[in-house]
Amino acid sequence: MSRASAHLLPAVVALLAAAGSAAAQPGPAQVDVPFEQYTLPNGLRVVLAPDPTSPVVAVNLWYDVGSRNERAGRTGFAHLFEHMMFEGSENAPKGQHSELLREAGATNLNASTNEDRTNYYQVVPPHRLNLALWLEADRMRSLNVRAEQLRNQQEIVKEERRLRVDNAPYTGSFLRALFGGVYDAEGCFPYAHDIIGSMEDLGAAELSDVQEFFRTYYAPNNATLTLVGGFDPASARQMVEEYFGSIPAAAPAPPVVCENPFRGLPRRESVEDRNATLPAFLASYGAVQAGHPDSYALELLGIVLGGGESSRLNQRLVKDERAASAVFAGAQIRRGPGVFVTYALANQGVDAARLEALIGEEVAKVRDRGITAAELSRAKNRFRAQTIRAMETAMGRAEALQRYALFFRDPGAMKADLARYDAVTREDVQRVARQYLTDQNRAVIVTVPAPKS
Repeated sequence: MSRASAHLLPAVVALLAAAGSAAAQPGPAQVDVPFEQYTLPNGLRVVLAPDPTSPVVAVNLWYDVGSRNERAGRTGFAHLFEHMMFEGSENAPKGQHSELLREAGATNLNASTNEDRTNYYQVVPPHRLNLALWLEADRMRSLNVRAEQLRNQQEIVKEERRLRVDNAPYTGSFLRALFGGVYDAEGCFPYAHDIIGSMEDLGAAELSDVQEFFRTYYAPNNATLTLVGGFDPASARQMVEEYFGSIPAAAPAPPVVCENPFRGLPRRESVEDRNATLPAFLASYGAVQAGHPDSYALELLGIVLGGGESSRLNQRLVKDERAASAVFAGAQIRRGPGVFVTYALANQGVDAARLEALIGEEVAKVRDRGITAAELSRAKNRFRAQTIRAMETAMGRAEALQRYALFFRDPGAMKADLARYDAVTREDVQRVARQYLTDQNRAVIVTVPAPKS
């Protein structure tokens, strides 16, 4: 099946460069999602957000495992295992999981992996909620972890890497900027490698590795199940207990250690890309984790610099100077230390040094002079509009509840957290630009077309 894995370059670009309307008036985003939560004796965390007006139910299961949980020599394992979870379980042989759900009217049936979590989700008619819960519980309890399935999925993921990373222009540079380029491998291995992993590590995975990974991370005490939409809470509780209650808990997963993530900065490298036709400049700066007081100002700074047509980089590099065909800037905020990225793709006849100089001038202006009240208002409105749009669907609300349950240990933290964006001042934005967007705190990656042989 097709999976929307979070490591793909188009998804990164879309996240940082997506356009947003500015129709909302100042004030915290209206995202109140009533919910209740409880925990089964085996440790499964359950979040229920019933909505009697919804004609569907979003069934969303997050496992607390991503590429941050991988070890050296076994990178790409979390994403590989996402594929393995569709290889069949005791009562639903290979292919049956998705087929049964589609026959029952399920939509938005998929999974994804990023550095911080792996999720499995589907939207079902309310009367088939039992089927979705039963299937998720069956593969949590009894996934078919066999050598044949492993070999098959290893080759599929390798081909995915060839197609979407190794043979795609600029993607390798993006992944270096978001992961290995800015993080120090010894000081913070969990974030110093990309999600899809290396060819060598993918090929080295053994059946015993897969079985151990399943036992460690795919256990009820390492998962959160969130239901949003048109269901009866009492019936849902009964079904969750029936299907998941007898699955045994596992020992706690090993802690993720990231003590000195950016000690290798500053860093600069040039990459020859045989698939590229024009130069590109990319700089990533060491930043902070989700919930850090500076994360809110950094995200709004990203919108001011590179969020949409009215952003500073787009106005200067694309419209005025005609030096770049595409630009963006944005903060990638993670459970562990995040990064702030600036990027430009050159127009014909423009070299990367010109892009670097122009971006540097715009960053320096923010550091030295700050931003205007109008820019801050536009950034907040854009963020608010994107947040509200994402919450318009049952699945969007489920994903938001899951993120706050995992990142903040409380789905109810959503409302207070979003209010913190509205509280950001112009002084906050200038301060974080001065603190984090410095030459000593960045990794620069220049991509140039490889010489034609």
